[in-house]
Amino acid sequence: MTSVLTRRAGAVLEITLNRPEVLNAIDEGVQAGLHDALEEAADPAIRAVVLTGAGRGFCVGQDLQEFHAGGRDVAEHLRTRYHRNVLAIRKLEKPVLAVVNGPAAGAGLSLALVCDLRIASDEAVFVPGFIGIGLVPDAGGTWFAERVLGAARAFEWLTSGRRLTAAEALQWGLVSEVVPAAELAARTAALADELASSPTRAVWETKRLLDHAARSKLSDQLEREAETQAQLVRTRDFAEGLAAFGEKRPPRFTGS
Repeated sequence: MTSVLTRRAGAVLEITLNRPEVLNAIDEGVQAGLHDALEEAADPAIRAVVLTGAGRGFCVGQDLQEFHAGGRDVAEHLRTRYHRNVLAIRKLEKPVLAVVNGPAAGAGLSLALVCDLRIASDEAVFVPGFIGIGLVPDAGGTWFAERVLGAARAFEWLTSGRRLTAAEALQWGLVSEVVPAAELAARTAALADELASSPTRAVWETKRLLDHAARSKLSDQLEREAETQAQLVRTRDFAEGLAAFGEKRPPRFTGS
């Protein structure tokens, strides 16, 4: 069985982790499949990406069966498997939407946090997991949790291992929307189409600027914004946005 599935729907690429029998726990096959899927997502024809899990779970993190034999260099495993996929998601020049359809735990939770947006089924739960086995969050979990939640709340959550319901995740700002499970597929399709019809370059540049913002001096960020704006005013999407505004009609962005 293929560990990661991809499906194109117009300008949207849906990536599905496909080990439902183990709640999409991450093994070598998932890592390799996700890497290939993210390379496919770099196609300029793709203007939005959806990441979700097959069956009743999003992803419960690393498949610990891979480590039972011992002798694995964990740091090297993280560097060569997890890190390349985390960085690939952040480098994608388009929005990435995590659709959390069930449990997101451990590195699976980190994977959801790496994405630009998160929506959840009302059956989803969010579990840091690491502290319960004497480990720290990895795959970017600490970096993204601090950015999303703030340092104090991130520390409390990650060190307690507290299980959050979808409603609590929404209250905390961890997800932007909670949808009844039966309506999740339809809402995902609608939101993905909305993202794909947006001015892709402007969305990407906003993503890039936000990634810089937390570690930039204000003067540096102001200059970065100015340089980016100067590039965007020369795009077709900016011309279309101006025309649509003047003609009092919805813009028809093409991503160019």
